[in-house]
Amino acid sequence: MRLPGNNPTAGQFKRFGTLRNIFALMLREMSTRYGRTPGGYIWAVLEPVAGIMFLSLGFSLLLRNPSLGTSFILFYASGYLVLHLYNSISMPCAQAIDFSRPLLRYPAVNWIDAILARLLLNSLTGVAIAVLLFATIVSLIDVGVVFDLPPIIEAFTLCIMVAFGVGCLNCCLIGLFPVWGVVWGILTRPLFIASGVIFIYEDLPRFAQDILWWNPLFHLTGLVRVGIYPTYSPTYIDITYVLSFSLITCALGLLLTRRYNREILFRR
Repeated sequence: MRLPGNNPTAGQFKRFGTLRNIFALMLREMSTRYGRTPGGYIWAVLEPVAGIMFLSLGFSLLLRNPSLGTSFILFYASGYLVLHLYNSISMPCAQAIDFSRPLLRYPAVNWIDAILARLLLNSLTGVAIAVLLFATIVSLIDVGVVFDLPPIIEAFTLCIMVAFGVGCLNCCLIGLFPVWGVVWGILTRPLFIASGVIFIYEDLPRFAQDILWWNPLFHLTGLVRVGIYPTYSPTYIDITYVLSFSLITCALGLLLTRRYNREILFRR
């Protein structure tokens, strides 16, 4: 006997509606960010290419070799693409409610739909760009590199989790306290230097190592380089710490956003 209100079909329709909302929001995001022409997607690739080339050309004039290997382009790509993936996810997730504010006023669209849509789209885009650039670098530059994929995949997966956790937490904090967005932007400006993009952990003095160890991205750039450089065996990488950081920020961000999403949505 089926109890009133206990209708599995209704639950299926609700789940289908959620997936449909996420897909529709992803299409809206693609149209807004990249436009309806291939030019927007080309720029999404050219932006990290320009950053990597700038670093490679600049430091090749100052140094004989990078900290690992012989290719400046490959070395800086191994760090830059981790930071690029993090930035391309964390801030869009933090701005998800504000970006989709008109649609979220309708009961059919939920705040979690907006965040997940941005997470999925930017994760897929960032990973696709990383794969494309790594493949291009290896094919064009004869560096004799054979990638060890498991640590690279692990690093990018953890990067997505860290970015999502930070993005969810900032989604609530920026929504309740808009000035926090400015403060956070100032605090994270040194992230390019503090994430191991242009150097490795072992190159730093001890006091700098003790400070930058707490940055989870530093662990992830090192993990990517483990998969690229067979002789590189860093001892500072702590996967448990990075995973704990991502889960705690994600849980806290989701709980706070669930509690205050209505206040954020209707805040003037």
